[in-house]
Amino acid sequence: MKQGRSTLLWTALLLVLLGGMHTAWRHFVHQVPLLPGSQQTYWDLEARVEMEAEGAPVKVRLAIPQSQPGFLMRSEHTASPGFGVSFVEGDQRFAEWSIRSATGTQWLYYRAQFQFDPKRHIPAVDHAPELMPSTWSLPLKAAAAQILRRSWQESADPFSLAKALAERISNENNQNGRLLLSEMTASEAMVNLLNDAKIPARVLYGVKLEDGRRRQALQQLVQVFSGQNWQLFDVNSAISLDITGNNYLLWQQQAGPILEVEGAHESKVTFSMLTTHEPASSSVNALAVKDALLSLSIHSLPISEQALFKTLLLLPLGALVVVLLRVFVGLKTSGTFMPLLIALAFLEMSLSAGLITFLILVSAGLVLRQLLAHLNLLLVARVAAVIVCVIGMIALFAVISFHTGITTGMKVTLFPMIILAWTIERMSILWEEEGPLEVVKQGGGSLITATVAFLLMDIYEVRYWMFNFLGLQLVVLALILIVGSYTGYRLLELWRFSPLANQPKGGE
Repeated sequence: MKQGRSTLLWTALLLVLLGGMHTAWRHFVHQVPLLPGSQQTYWDLEARVEMEAEGAPVKVRLAIPQSQPGFLMRSEHTASPGFGVSFVEGDQRFAEWSIRSATGTQWLYYRAQFQFDPKRHIPAVDHAPELMPSTWSLPLKAAAAQILRRSWQESADPFSLAKALAERISNENNQNGRLLLSEMTASEAMVNLLNDAKIPARVLYGVKLEDGRRRQALQQLVQVFSGQNWQLFDVNSAISLDITGNNYLLWQQQAGPILEVEGAHESKVTFSMLTTHEPASSSVNALAVKDALLSLSIHSLPISEQALFKTLLLLPLGALVVVLLRVFVGLKTSGTFMPLLIALAFLEMSLSAGLITFLILVSAGLVLRQLLAHLNLLLVARVAAVIVCVIGMIALFAVISFHTGITTGMKVTLFPMIILAWTIERMSILWEEEGPLEVVKQGGGSLITATVAFLLMDIYEVRYWMFNFLGLQLVVLALILIVGSYTGYRLLELWRFSPLANQPKGGE
């Protein structure tokens, strides 16, 4: 027994030592800061081209971004096994891939890192496009003229005119705007209207920067010129975008197609993004580090996978919370790690919305489960029926949330459906065998555990540490091993037996 405990302690000590050494290596050698603070902001953007090759020569041409106001390109590279790649420079840059023969599904990756710096002066492409005559059909011509005439009266310059046009086009109650949108997109309609007003404009594609987003599509934006100045407009939301703000990046600098493919079909391009906060020197050092295995860094992975790991790497912390509360406190939970999965759903929603949603789903599920009990189904069929009911409730909840304007309610799909179904089944059986009090204990324990895990994983510094210092995973593992060897009394047991300790001894 003593030998086993000694082995456990030495193992935990070794894990802590290795984790600490790796953390120190990342900090001192790779210059990754220990604390996220007033560091430089970097955006890693990745375009993934997917296509079905036909066994013939394949040529792919992808429009790629460049430095622009607010964003300075620091690096770029591609991953295209078997393909030759070249870059075409100009007002609009392109990456071109080619291969003599390819068959089946092919993936091409383009990745660029931008440094966000709104104070740095970066020349912008300021060549206004030529005015193009609009070819309105007769019904559209009258509607376009009416929208343009009213917007012109409410404006003072090209930019205010563009804003007024965007408001009318995006207004669902404007019949003229809806008529235009029946034959073209909102951005195309706005460009045509501005050209009618002798104002140069064009449709470009941009990326809305949101940390951790995966497989997103580009967003149509309208670039409006007034002399040598220009502004971007999001027509659907009728707002002018700050080109130096840390929220949008132009993928295009000139109008034209984003992706052109020859020799393949079913081609598409999706975009992923990730933000990091590092000192300016760290990006330079990161480019010089070639041995990704030695650094144990996941930054060499595609960004879509990095965004996934940014959440997955928090799971060990949640598991540690579950172990601490069950071993030291003695909380009962419905399932061992079900609270951890619920905490993950809380990360995408808010804590209050997550708690309310969970209580509604479980309560309604228990009612449905009691109704199913009267059908005398076998266990597998009963659980399958509960799963179907849970999915139906989640779909209904999302639809109701959407039509009532509660955006957080639409994220209800993040709850683990199968785990919820088994939780409802277990709670129902527990209700029948041990009564509602035990259901409240285990359900309450699960919510308390999920809340504590959420509060820990939601700390910004904790997210930063777990993602940038993988050695901390070994430290968390060591803590779990140490806590797992505890065999003493739990806090709830001490509280339950406290009346016995206060009783006078026999014979006194």
